[in-house]
Amino acid sequence: MADILLITGMSGAGRSGAAAVLEDLGWYVIDNLPTSLVDTIVELVSKPGSDIHRLALVAGRQHIELLPKVAALRASGHRVRMLFLDASSTALVKRYDATRRKHPLDGEASGLVEAIDMERELLQPVRSAADLVIDTTELNVHELKAKLLAAFDDAADGQRLQIAVESFGFKHGLPIDADMVMDVRFLPNPHWEEGLRPLTGHDPAVRDFVLERAQASDFLDRFEGLMLSLLPAYEAEGKSYLTVAFGCTGGRHRSVAVAEELARRLREHGYAVRTGHRDLSR
Repeated sequence: MADILLITGMSGAGRSGAAAVLEDLGWYVIDNLPTSLVDTIVELVSKPGSDIHRLALVAGRQHIELLPKVAALRASGHRVRMLFLDASSTALVKRYDATRRKHPLDGEASGLVEAIDMERELLQPVRSAADLVIDTTELNVHELKAKLLAAFDDAADGQRLQIAVESFGFKHGLPIDADMVMDVRFLPNPHWEEGLRPLTGHDPAVRDFVLERAQASDFLDRFEGLMLSLLPAYEAEGKSYLTVAFGCTGGRHRSVAVAEELARRLREHGYAVRTGHRDLSR
């Protein structure tokens, strides 16, 4: 039976770009598919003798109608996941201004910003039900490819819950695709140490400065224990992806060091973990 991925999300957030990446990874991709045809396509690829094992369907305009389709397909035994691509409203406005394309809800709104706001409200139930949300606001095509590669390149092998541990800076805004957000600004800031300021949480000097303190060790021990108690429950509920984000002021020192350390600990327990550092180069 084919592994099925439904790609949905905000208009302009990168659905077609994601489809192109997945096609390169060996997925059979159908772009801009009317929701009414989802059942038909899935039935065709599920027939004996089909050589399509990974099917990615990019939803057309009727995104909200996907939810009952997904529920029905899962009830009939299909493995179906939903990917929701999101981006900040500011980023979406810039993308539409650059391409000069009309928004799908342009005729129902007084302008582009209102159209984006309307779509965001309409798609909130779909976003909430998605297995994985990717925020493309700050991603270039190569970074988007890396995220999709980590999530879906081996999607058919039945591996365990995939975990993303990321860092960010609060002064650059909260990550909109995180399931958990932790504030590590309670730890001493290496920024105020002249020799550490130009370095990052990847450098041993910064890592030692952050992690060798008692409050950092205590926090990580407690948070690791919390994660190890929660992860089996998430797996039992069928969750495929979990994104944990650690934030400090600028996203270059404390959050990076803590994120890398938690990822290291979780890998020791056998979990598939990738790391990402949104604001490291700012």
